[in-house]
Amino acid sequence: MSTIDIGINKQDRQDIAEGLKNLLADSYTLYLQTHNFHWNVTGPQFRELHLMFEEQYTELAVAVDDIAERIRTLDVAAPGTYKSFAELSSIKEVEGVPEAKEMVGLLTHGHEQVVKTCRKVLKLAQEADDESSASLVSDRMRVHEKTAWMLRALKS
Repeated sequence: MSTIDIGINKQDRQDIAEGLKNLLADSYTLYLQTHNFHWNVTGPQFRELHLMFEEQYTELAVAVDDIAERIRTLDVAAPGTYKSFAELSSIKEVEGVPEAKEMVGLLTHGHEQVVKTCRKVLKLAQEADDESSASLVSDRMRVHEKTAWMLRALKS
């Protein structure tokens, strides 16, 4: 394989990729949690939440691929196991099947946590003049902020 020369030094690429690994793990954990809640939600808001959760996990499925491919573009191996995601994620797994209202709260918190992870990675990318990673992370941040807002609106 040829040497990578994209105008970002090796250490900066490694640092950004490490941050992106955390973002990938958070996103994948949130994907699994959202998919679980889609399958198991019950109650008066069943249809609304079932469909909303489906939209969210479908969007997250595309996002995890984009994040993993950016890690690879930086010439770093992307994590891809439950074990590695559990170690890297700041979002904790949920035991059992919570009530619908709690699902909404957990997902709100999860999206807010992803935003916090994005902010850390965005700073690294900006400091290294890595516009491609910064753009990806900024786009992800916008999606998660909006999703958290929509979920919070359900609790009003």
